[in-house]
Amino acid sequence: MTTSALPPATPSRAAAWISAFRPRTLPLALASILMGAFLAASRGRFNGAVVALAALTTVLLQILSNLANDYGDSQNGADSVHREGPQRAVQSGAISPEQMKRAMLLFGGASLAAGVALLWVALGFAGLWVFGAFLVIGLCAIWAAINYTAGARPYGYAGLGDVSVFLFFGLVGVGGTYFLQAYRAATGWAEALPLAVLLPAVSLGCFSAAVLNVNNIRDIRSDALAGKITVPVRLGPQRARLYHWLLLLLGLGAAVVYVLQHYRSPWQWLFLGAAPLLIFNGVQVGKRQESMQLDPLLKQMAMSTLLFVLLFGVGQLL
Repeated sequence: MTTSALPPATPSRAAAWISAFRPRTLPLALASILMGAFLAASRGRFNGAVVALAALTTVLLQILSNLANDYGDSQNGADSVHREGPQRAVQSGAISPEQMKRAMLLFGGASLAAGVALLWVALGFAGLWVFGAFLVIGLCAIWAAINYTAGARPYGYAGLGDVSVFLFFGLVGVGGTYFLQAYRAATGWAEALPLAVLLPAVSLGCFSAAVLNVNNIRDIRSDALAGKITVPVRLGPQRARLYHWLLLLLGLGAAVVYVLQHYRSPWQWLFLGAAPLLIFNGVQVGKRQESMQLDPLLKQMAMSTLLFVLLFGVGQLL
């Protein structure tokens, strides 16, 4: 597969594709890989090649998800004149549906290739059944990236996007990154994937779901009109804001429990430096009732999550 699947790169066309890639979502996608890397490093399991390939695979999957979201919402009616967020590429006509489908095929293939390379470097011949299990997880991730809003029965329209984000940005992203670094040197499953690692994974899953929740609160009107029954559409705008607080508090609480269980130094509380930003996000999501007022909080929540990961990780290493 070659890049000929993409349309010719003129300045305006290139800008349309870059916008469709939605670069502002990539730091959040990388946050789970960074968390897995920090946790592995704190336990003497860091593997730079595995982390680099995991990051590449994650970026490609996130771009695939963004392209599929652009295509799917345009086909299913969520991207309409009622949409409050930024205009999408297919919706605006900057990229045709056929071009978007070819780009999805390209990034789907690239994600699969990067994922296989990741598994080979991490596992080699050490446990072919583990290789196979992770390959299945990778294929599920590709399926999830595409079928969130695209496909015959997009699960995002049934309100299951939060579950997918929690699993793939949290448990799979963090836990999988740790496992792939630790497996070869581990003497058993308890070393390859300590249950305690799942606590920071829960934090990332909750914060990532919170980013999606802000997005869905913003788009609640257009989603309801299009039959996209997200969690905020199901709960209503006010209860969706309470749900947002639940995600923030659970995320912080899981990190607190991890530190209490593995306390060595006051530096481990460094992640609390991100707490004011997370609390600010919760307060502002509650206050801002107009849809477009919520849009800046998407980036703010994503960057706060990345800062949380950096502070948490550094605190475990000091």
